[in-house]
Amino acid sequence: MNKRSFITMLAAVAFAVVTGGTAMADTTKTTKTDVKAGYAEVNGVNYYYEISGTGEPLLLLHGGLGAIDMFGPVLRALSKNRQVIAVDLYGHGRTALTDRKMSLIDMGDDMAGLVKQLGYGKVDAMGYSMGAGVAFRLAVQHPDVVRRLALVSAGYAQDGFYPEMLPMQAQVGAGMADVMKQTPMYQAYAAVAPKVEDFPELLDKMGEWMRKPYDWADDVKTLKMPVMLVYGDADMYRPEHIVKFYQLLGGGLKDAGWMRENMSQNRLAIIPNRTHYDVFFAPELAQTTLPFLNGETKVKTWDEQVRAVD
Repeated sequence: MNKRSFITMLAAVAFAVVTGGTAMADTTKTTKTDVKAGYAEVNGVNYYYEISGTGEPLLLLHGGLGAIDMFGPVLRALSKNRQVIAVDLYGHGRTALTDRKMSLIDMGDDMAGLVKQLGYGKVDAMGYSMGAGVAFRLAVQHPDVVRRLALVSAGYAQDGFYPEMLPMQAQVGAGMADVMKQTPMYQAYAAVAPKVEDFPELLDKMGEWMRKPYDWADDVKTLKMPVMLVYGDADMYRPEHIVKFYQLLGGGLKDAGWMRENMSQNRLAIIPNRTHYDVFFAPELAQTTLPFLNGETKVKTWDEQVRAVD
């Protein structure tokens, strides 16, 4: 795929964010008056955050080249019975770049500092794509901060991507900036970014990060809190990688047993008819993750399910 084709793909993602979020915006009513917004300086980065809803705290982290708003109706569904702490990640949305590189490890430390600065002891954490990588590093580096972890469309190693994705990711850089200025993705960035002129530098930092190999298989094995992995059935990660991720967490290694006695505490969910580029605003995402995040483990009996249908 050439550079222009890749930019076209990014534009399609942005269009999905804008139209998908707008099309479903009326399904749940949450206005900006219900949101507490602010900035918190952590490790030299001035992070923008929004807190909405009531209930147990849930840290929500968006994907690369996006912002809080990309979750659209999913955020509103989550905040119906959870206090959602949504953050614009480093260099994204309303959080400005500094001279620091783009690093999931650094942002994992930042999120721990942010959570503590906002007065929370422990939170559940849910992230999508790059945000899932940040949530993963938070859980690995600061396990005392994370109660439950939901990772949406995430890998633990670079070889988890389909091979054709790697050269596409390697193309990301400042040279794409002028063409991307015609896309909804850039327009969404320009509407809120503290320094709009940083966009080319953001692309450079993102490209540098995506070109760097990584393999965190050993870190996956250290996670002790319950973890849910969520993917679209047509995601950008190879199915073999998804299964291996789940197995590294201790899931999918044996039959659960008649009484669920061998059941892992961790979960794997595949949402049908979804891709990496639309799973983050799928209504099924909140429906899938909320029972897990809320610690709901009881499964309906056969009779209960029959009565529910009748």
